[in-house]
Amino acid sequence: MPSDLRPGSCRACEGGVALLAEAEIRAALAELSQWSLQDQGLERRFHFRNFYETMAFVNALAWIAHREDHHPDLQVSYNTCLVRFSTHAVGGVTENDVICVRAVEQLLT
Repeated sequence: MPSDLRPGSCRACEGGVALLAEAEIRAALAELSQWSLQDQGLERRFHFRNFYETMAFVNALAWIAHREDHHPDLQVSYNTCLVRFSTHAVGGVTENDVICVRAVEQLLT
């Protein structure tokens, strides 16, 4: 796994991708402050000043998800967005989830 935050590129998966070991997930989380492992997924709550900024973030995130063909679960409200990446086909965290989390982090830098 790369030690920088460059996202890489997702591999197509319909269940043929290995889950990351807990040590691999913890190593990735050490580089990604504010993300946590929750219920077999990588999760972070983002806070914004208003609905416009929240929706701009959601739209940018949707573009990343479409480009990578790897889609998060989102919970959107006026000034927050809870983002959760998990590879549904295998029931946990894969390299694809880490790649997408890194891409989301780049939105904010």
